[in-house]
Amino acid sequence: LVSVAFWLRNMTHKDLALTEMCRVLRPGGRLLVLEFSKVAAPLAKAYDWYSFSILPRVGQLVAGDADSYRYLAESIRMHPGQAELKAMMKSAGFAHVDVHNLSAGVVALHVGIKC
Repeated sequence: LVSVAFWLRNMTHKDLALTEMCRVLRPGGRLLVLEFSKVAAPLAKAYDWYSFSILPRVGQLVAGDADSYRYLAESIRMHPGQAELKAMMKSAGFAHVDVHNLSAGVVALHVGIKC
């Protein structure tokens, strides 16, 4: 089992990271990727507004650091969506990949199985 949570989106070469995760697994092994993802369309505008307007202000008030929270929102938007990440995992060598959206897609769990 290889498990990563809220880490993959910060990797510069996601394809290489996924290939390496597949390499170290035995046949039948699983990769679990829990990561922010693309939110469902009806919520997209509200989520963008929250992420780019409210979240940095909260970060400034709570942690004295709006920039880190602005980066968080930007890194989430740059990360591949559910379908693209699923395709990347298959290209990396995972024979079967399931995607489970959580909180309307704000977060998604990708499960890959190496055959």
